[in-house]
Amino acid sequence: MNFLPRCLSYSECSGGAGRSEIRGGESSNGGFGKDGLLWFHDIGNCGSGEYSMAIVQANQVLEDQSQIESGPFGTFVGVYDGHGGPETARYVCDHLFRHFQAISAEGNGVVTEETIQRAFLETERGFTSVVSENWHSRPQLATVGACCLVGAIYQQTLFVANLGDSRVVLGKKVGNTGEIAAIQLSTEHNANIESVRWELKDLHPNDPQIVVLRHGVWRVKGIIQVSRSIGDVYLKHTRFCREPINGKFRVPPPLNMPILLATPTILKHPLHPNDSFLIFASDGLWEHLSNEKAVEIVKSHPRKGSAKRLVKAALHVAAKKREMRYSDLRNIDKKRIWFQFFEMAMEARHPPLVSRTWRWGSFSYLARKFPAKSTIWRLVGKGRSRKCLEFN
Repeated sequence: MNFLPRCLSYSECSGGAGRSEIRGGESSNGGFGKDGLLWFHDIGNCGSGEYSMAIVQANQVLEDQSQIESGPFGTFVGVYDGHGGPETARYVCDHLFRHFQAISAEGNGVVTEETIQRAFLETERGFTSVVSENWHSRPQLATVGACCLVGAIYQQTLFVANLGDSRVVLGKKVGNTGEIAAIQLSTEHNANIESVRWELKDLHPNDPQIVVLRHGVWRVKGIIQVSRSIGDVYLKHTRFCREPINGKFRVPPPLNMPILLATPTILKHPLHPNDSFLIFASDGLWEHLSNEKAVEIVKSHPRKGSAKRLVKAALHVAAKKREMRYSDLRNIDKKRIWFQFFEMAMEARHPPLVSRTWRWGSFSYLARKFPAKSTIWRLVGKGRSRKCLEFN
């Protein structure tokens, strides 16, 4: 498999060619823009309405991936928060939706909880095979993982599947009051949550060290905060929990059963006319903004640039916590900001479905390869059924 950094991929099977321009401040035609380490797409269309996207790069290599897919099945949203490296998130972005499509096709296009769960497990099996194939040349792949948050809209029903600590929040109109309520639709798997610690203890009754408190933070085996993920196979299979991986990742034998799970928690939510928008984000956003504050921001700016406004609001809070100015935070180098996340705000209106794919990946690679001050992307048509991105 190819582990080269992804820059950006976008494809659609109908509609005319478009053009977006990336400049230092705003983006033309609601396209792609850049503000320091903040990358954003102010507004776009998908099968279930409109979306806005933004991400802040936190590390030298962007470890996160995300995607929006639309087609006859409805709309698919994926947020993949990588840790330990970018490889798992990239693999998930390449394979999870493909498995989802193939499995739903077996059932004549019907989407169920089982469809999504099988897609997750097939993706887990596939990445485990990649680790096994590369064990002698790249054993560190065993220590790379990703939290995965998926939303699938099918026939006016939203399915939410989650592994890890990303979160989706629904903005719902409260009658005719003009108010918008914030409703969390996902279950998180983080050892700092008491119910998660009890779940781990119930699953591993003979392991008194299954969760360990270190420096005020609960961690599974004293290593990782999340209890479910794709990847992290060193905590799932004995054959990967040994040399030559770094000693800090090796847990004392025996590893009789997987410590982390790859089974998502799935929620089914029938969409209602009062359901106004959804916010999908990894934990970096929710560390700095409450559900209610995030919903209020999107309510006040419901269309173009809502994701960017959420990012900037969270950055202001992060800067204040560290007694910095936002302008200082914008100028920090790429070694570390404090979070990275993906966000989507989608209006609950339903134009005709089109086949569309939008993926966000490592813009840092793009910046290194193409260091020009102004970057222009051109959507090039190959007939009506095939389109691709061309760097110009």
